Amino acid sequence: MNHHTPLKLFSLLLFSLLIQACDGESKKGAGKYGMMDTNTPDYAAVAFFEHVYNDKNLNKAIAMSTPRMAKLLKHYRTNRNVQRHVFDLPYDEVQIQPDTGNAIGRNEFAKTSVVTLFFTGTLHDDKIEDIRIVEMIREDGKWLVDKIRPDKYL
Repeated sequence: MNHHTPLKLFSLLLFSLLIQACDGESKKGAGKYGMMDTNTPDYAAVAFFEHVYNDKNLNKAIAMSTPRMAKLLKHYRTNRNVQRHVFDLPYDEVQIQPDTGNAIGRNEFAKTSVVTLFFTGTLHDDKIEDIRIVEMIREDGKWLVDKIRPDKYL
């Protein structure tokens, strides 16, 4: 082993890290660990709710909605109003996770999907856990939120 090998190894490692960093197409995943596939109804549903709970306005959530849902969001105008009146689920802080058990049998050509989301968070220092069922529609290859139902078991 010559004395240049460690330098070559370091250079190769650095080069490979730079190539990965310059991917340009790297997407931030949704969900608790950001690991969800971005082209799934689960990802779109979580991202939609994260926009409503974490953004300053509803613009990104509206962009992820069917015309029917977009009209409803625009009617209530603010994120807080949508949380309270559309979802009946206000939070000060919230984590949103999909029920990954319901993904069996989905195929890449599906036009509709139903996603179950688990909400865990706080409101006025009280811990609140809840579930919402989200009806999704795929238009032009993009998953959009169409309807939101309360927990089917209630």
